[in-house]
Amino acid sequence: MVRGTTSEEITPLATYRRRQAIMGTAAIGGIGALVAACGGTSAQLPAGPTVGPSTTWPTPAPVPEDVLTPIDTIVTYNNFYEFSTDKERVAKVSEKFTTSPWTLSVGGLVEKPRTFSTEDLVAMFKPEERVFRLRCVEGWSMVIPWQGFPLSRILEAVEPKGDAKFVRFETVKRPAEMPGQRDGGPYNWPYVEGLRLDEARNPLATIATGLYGKALPPQSGAPVRLVAPWKYGFKSVKSIVKLDLVAEMPKSLWMAAAPDEYGFYANVNPDVPHPRWSQATERRLGELKRRPTLFLNGYADQVASLYEGMDLRRNF
Repeated sequence: MVRGTTSEEITPLATYRRRQAIMGTAAIGGIGALVAACGGTSAQLPAGPTVGPSTTWPTPAPVPEDVLTPIDTIVTYNNFYEFSTDKERVAKVSEKFTTSPWTLSVGGLVEKPRTFSTEDLVAMFKPEERVFRLRCVEGWSMVIPWQGFPLSRILEAVEPKGDAKFVRFETVKRPAEMPGQRDGGPYNWPYVEGLRLDEARNPLATIATGLYGKALPPQSGAPVRLVAPWKYGFKSVKSIVKLDLVAEMPKSLWMAAAPDEYGFYANVNPDVPHPRWSQATERRLGELKRRPTLFLNGYADQVASLYEGMDLRRNF
């Protein structure tokens, strides 16, 4: 079980900036901002639907030594700022978070706006098991067996209009149950993220409803979250309540809070450092040695064509 932190994983953005002001310096080497979307799981997972092997998703190429991160390793390693900036407290603080009933509304520039219950999602889109790597912008990673379905299935059901170019995701705002939302700080809740429409239609863009064969626990984004495995984890928003198809690029929570550090795309790229630390290597949870970071987190064969002609060093 993970205990303690490394230099890349210890300082929230607000704390970092307070230290900047106190020390009168422009940067503090090797200290990372925690990102709410990179999270783990609970040892006591609620029951969920039975799922089988995927028959509709493409199978990403395996990576040598790519093994599942043990549940006992990731159980206390949860980034979810809405509950706490302390990874080891999130699971405890979120224990009483209400995940049922829950609805996901889908609207904006669509022909058939619709609101789905979680029961609708499971019944209509038939979750399947899919193993994906998750790479946090902080410099750590894990390998998680999710249950879910391609986001494209929801998009097909609502029929995007021709002028829809982006998908805007909005997560739940519930300060009574999420103490991080009522403690102030530089974050403008609710958490907002976005994908370009062609990214959202890629088969790897997943709506997850479970992991390790069970329903998602609160600290992992219950009951519905995004998984975009070729992007840094903060793009994979948790506890989603709203999707809107829009014409203009949405401004995410992290783009608003730290525009000099976080951009819209956030594709995993070892050649593009974060302003305060390198992204060339990562620490897989449960391992001692660092390993090289894979371009697009190892999913280049599936998603690199989305970015043809773009300078990925400039479009973080």
